[in-house]
Amino acid sequence: MKVSAIIPCYNEDITIKQVIEDIRKYSPECDIYVFDNNSTDNSYNIAKQSNAIVKKVMYQGKGEVVRQAFSIVDSDVYILIDGDNECDASAIPRLVNYLIDNDLDMVTVVRKSGKYRKGHSLGNKMLTSFAKFLFGNNVNDILSGYRVFSKKFVKSFPAFSKGFEIEAELTIFAMQMRMPIGEMEAEYKSRPEGSFSKLHTFRDGFRILGLMIYLLMTEKPIMFWWIIAFIFALFGFYYGIPIIYSFVTIGFVPIATSVLATGFVLLSGICIITGLIMNAIGRVISENRRFKYNSVK
Repeated sequence: MKVSAIIPCYNEDITIKQVIEDIRKYSPECDIYVFDNNSTDNSYNIAKQSNAIVKKVMYQGKGEVVRQAFSIVDSDVYILIDGDNECDASAIPRLVNYLIDNDLDMVTVVRKSGKYRKGHSLGNKMLTSFAKFLFGNNVNDILSGYRVFSKKFVKSFPAFSKGFEIEAELTIFAMQMRMPIGEMEAEYKSRPEGSFSKLHTFRDGFRILGLMIYLLMTEKPIMFWWIIAFIFALFGFYYGIPIIYSFVTIGFVPIATSVLATGFVLLSGICIITGLIMNAIGRVISENRRFKYNSVK
């Protein structure tokens, strides 16, 4: 069984060599791929000198890296691990065995340590809870970048994201496809001195939240559009009921208000129909994804 490690890398010359050496130490049979994402430091050359397979990714963003890596690398088991040396490489054998022994498609590492920034921790908890509410699955770290995948997952994953929202997309895709997935705890180490996180708490947090709302619109269109329809209906009734009362009692109908109320009701009906149409389209898309997933050998 072929095992490959994928390391997204952007300006990690302080840590990339150690990450490669740790993977080679704990998983000597693993093919190590470093995908350099326009680094301006010496990351590319250090990875080359460490005898990793190094590829360049022209488009900026972790999502772009994952998309290209998943399309290029051919393996049976894929390990996605960051190049910042925060992930504990000694957990790789346990993760791979857990994936294989339980016939899973994805194993996510749940970070145990509280060493990462409080803003990141709070944002992670909020987004994870939101994902549970929307998609109904028991996940505990939706933003973890340390994961192990089966070939069926990798070769059927569409990868729309450009940046750090890719982690949320990975989890939500698995939920929507009803794939067998699992979690395992591992340590989360501090970055060494001189190494800095590329994640921006608010900017990337809003991008991830935007992705989840978009996925709600596309993956659960009835819920999304009918919530909007309900809001429009409330406005329609708010303006419409006094009009009906006025017509019954004094026979007078204010034209402007009646047009406004009718417009809200019509918008509500349009949203209901849109939800039904999008749901039918979504079912076709889901079936095609399932066919593609089942066709991967």
